[in-house]
Amino acid sequence: MKIIKVLGSGCKKCLETAELVQAVADEKGVAIKIEKVTEMAQIMAYDVMSTPAVVVDEKVVHKGSKPTRDKIAEWI
Repeated sequence: MKIIKVLGSGCKKCLETAELVQAVADEKGVAIKIEKVTEMAQIMAYDVMSTPAVVVDEKVVHKGSKPTRDKIAEWI
């Protein structure tokens, strides 16, 4: 099971990113665990300055905008 973290303050784009990641995983039939990280200290520990950001298995794969469905499919 992949662990996917969505880093962000809880803004609309952050929430939409988490929902989109879950939707793509469901479409592909892949079991994932989504963690929403909202604490700035934790976000900055990933060297992320703009959100939303996505971390897959502890590797930052995207930051600064809502990722596309195709990009998410590549990570999953």
